[in-house]
Amino acid sequence: MITLKPGETAPLFTAIDQHGKEISLNSLKGKKVVLYFYPKDNTPGCTVEACNLRDNYTDLMNNGYVIIGVSPDAPTSHVKFAEKFDLPFSLLPDTEKEIIQSYGVWGPKKFMGKSYDGVLRTTFVIDESGLIEKVITKVDTKNHTEQIL
Repeated sequence: MITLKPGETAPLFTAIDQHGKEISLNSLKGKKVVLYFYPKDNTPGCTVEACNLRDNYTDLMNNGYVIIGVSPDAPTSHVKFAEKFDLPFSLLPDTEKEIIQSYGVWGPKKFMGKSYDGVLRTTFVIDESGLIEKVITKVDTKNHTEQIL
């Protein structure tokens, strides 16, 4: 499903994060962006991934990265998730799956023998000019920062 490749222009988006702040890719030009898509707040893998990014947030910031998480959860869920785990970065709700679909990270998944459509855990590293630098499709939730750096 994921068709975006390194060297391509990252699709633009604008959304309101868990703090009520408008975040747009256009406003982040000149900065490196880690845009990570995850299935659901407060689930084991998503929590481990978010906490790995939180625990290495200073290193990521020192390397010039802005971290943004996106899932189809509601804004209230993001607020609770960010507060519970003290997440210092923006989480964008995408209940209509507009950003998710523009990045091609919605597709078929399997869990316990059942097939369904959902968010394909994927991270896009976007350079200062808005081009995709790296696409991480096999996310190691425990060591995600290492994959990014």
